[in-house]
Amino acid sequence: MHFKGTLYRALNPVHAREPLSGRGAELYGGRFNAKGTPALYTSLSVMTALREANQVGALQPTTLVSYDAEVEHVFDCRNRDALDAEGINPAALADPAWRDEMKAHGAAQAQVFARRLALAGYQGLLVSSFAHGATAQDLNLVLWKWSNALPSRIRLIDDDGRLSR
Repeated sequence: MHFKGTLYRALNPVHAREPLSGRGAELYGGRFNAKGTPALYTSLSVMTALREANQVGALQPTTLVSYDAEVEHVFDCRNRDALDAEGINPAALADPAWRDEMKAHGAAQAQVFARRLALAGYQGLLVSSFAHGATAQDLNLVLWKWSNALPSRIRLIDDDGRLSR
């Protein structure tokens, strides 16, 4: 699928000056990227971004940013037939034990799936949020490839240069 629109991300303020880096995901690994692979975890709504960033305990200080995005090659995880064709199911994507699987086997099933998609030319995937309190309308766009140009254009919306101060 092709995505064009606004994306949101809630960042730890420590990393707010690098809202396009994907460095945290690269250092620690994420559900859809292995350690060593940068990824930009974004959401299609502000509330989803806040849920994603504050999954444990009380709301912590958070910097909310938005992006103007156009991404040409996105895998849509809501499409069951496409998931079946890739040999994965929604339960494997939602597996809450993905971190344990990553530690025990070097990569979680969702990370292996994401790596296959990236090698096949996808810049990212659209997937339901698995954060506490998320509904079927809460969606995330996880990117493995992005730049300031197509086919995966992501532009931080910071017209006043607030993050560069």
